[in-house]
Amino acid sequence: MRAIIYARYSSDNQREASIDDQVEVCKRFVEKQGWSVVRTFTDAAVSGASRFRPGYQSLLGALDKRQFDVIVVEALDRLGRKLADIADLHDRCTFAGVKLFAVNVGEIGAMHIGMLGTMAQLYLADLSEKTWRGQLGRALQGKAPGGKAYGYDLVPGNGIGGGPGERRIKLVEAAVVRRIFQEYAAGRSPLAIASTLNAEGVPGPGGRPWADSTIRGQVDRGTGLLNNALYGGRLEWNRCGYVKDPRTGKRVARPNPTDKWEVVAVPELRIVDDELWNKVKARQREVRNEIGRDAGGNALNRAHRRRFLLSGLLVCGDCGGAYTIVAPDRYGCATRRSKKTCRNILFIQRQELEDRVLAGLKERMLAPELVSAFIEEFNAELRRISGTADADRAAARQALAGVERKIAGILRAIEDGAYNSTLKERLTALESEKAIAAAKLATTDTVPPIRLHPNLPALYRRKVAALAEALNDPGTATEAGEIIRGLIDRIVLTPVDGVLHAELHGDLVTLAVFAERRKSKNSDPKGPELLSVVAGA
Repeated sequence: MRAIIYARYSSDNQREASIDDQVEVCKRFVEKQGWSVVRTFTDAAVSGASRFRPGYQSLLGALDKRQFDVIVVEALDRLGRKLADIADLHDRCTFAGVKLFAVNVGEIGAMHIGMLGTMAQLYLADLSEKTWRGQLGRALQGKAPGGKAYGYDLVPGNGIGGGPGERRIKLVEAAVVRRIFQEYAAGRSPLAIASTLNAEGVPGPGGRPWADSTIRGQVDRGTGLLNNALYGGRLEWNRCGYVKDPRTGKRVARPNPTDKWEVVAVPELRIVDDELWNKVKARQREVRNEIGRDAGGNALNRAHRRRFLLSGLLVCGDCGGAYTIVAPDRYGCATRRSKKTCRNILFIQRQELEDRVLAGLKERMLAPELVSAFIEEFNAELRRISGTADADRAAARQALAGVERKIAGILRAIEDGAYNSTLKERLTALESEKAIAAAKLATTDTVPPIRLHPNLPALYRRKVAALAEALNDPGTATEAGEIIRGLIDRIVLTPVDGVLHAELHGDLVTLAVFAERRKSKNSDPKGPELLSVVAGA
């Protein structure tokens, strides 16, 4: 019996050796049964509340491939703490003919799944409740239920003061917080504030550069520096609840109604006075009313989520960040826009870039030699397929004729009076072989005569010449765009003497270079991995 071992522990606070201990216990159990361990899967510091664990998913993949006969764990809850996940694993094991063993109870059956799986899920629910209760207790004492915020330091426990959740104001960062509140209240945007701080070399949270989203955040969820009530001397906890999406295993935040919030006054942690706080909140409301929706009442965020031909493929050659739509039909460096840490200030119209890329491709692919190469390869492949099909049909006919000869021999022997049970069984088997051989012959593919259009080169040239129009045709734009995007790895936009140069990377380059080399009578189809698609301005 081929056995695999699975081991897991949940918390970073547990010992790393916990995995080794579980594996050792399981190995002894396997040896006692006389089995052999073929593989070990582990998940360290990963909760059993979700099945989306790397080691567990690898186990499921090996299960689907029938790479073992037995799964061994120290206890059933190591496999997971959700009844649905454990029951699903049991069903998959049953289908695959794989047995499931836990060292503490032996072979796992349906009854164990129901009882132990339910207990594991109840433990998980109880743990979640106790964790929430512990965080509530900290919040009611004015202590941090989670990590520290920008502007504060955690106070280490010393037996007299401090301890888990205790914080104190960090004066240097507190001054930055007040400055951000004052500048925003005075009318500056989060983007402008972030750009100035980065230009001055002021480190942001975690030492990272400032971004407008770090400052702006989301008002409804209380995220972002401008929405942290702690700066106003209040601890607001339980503004959001978190649930796991069962399809992905990812946590999803859901804002709670205000009556579920826990608000505690912590005046000793105040950084911003009430007057400044209220000015910021008033300006946030004004901004949301002004730019929250367009003239048609549509959310602006939603209106900008258009998928263009080259969206997601553009890279800034100066900083390596993404080039995104920063204005209607205009691309710009996203890093420059959000952080001002990139020197690339050049923009480019979407239509201009698409035309430039497509024109560069069209110029190289408008080569009759490329069509000739295609016709040669097409005809060669057609001949190969036809030859293979002919050989398969000949082999099938030969096999059928051989079976029929054997059947005829047995029939002659029976007619001569040599009938017995052995001949009868052999005749039955041959009749079955004949049916299989006849079916195979009937299903052997025949290659129909195929002729390429006599005017194919001209048709090709006409299609490539109208490449931009073809890609923007409403009937084919989506499919054609996906094909083009699938052949492009990235397009690097680099400012050179005030002009953006575009370099195309990906499989599409190979096609273009192949056409170029065929045109120059160079038979080597391999070309560079990038292609410049701009000359001059």
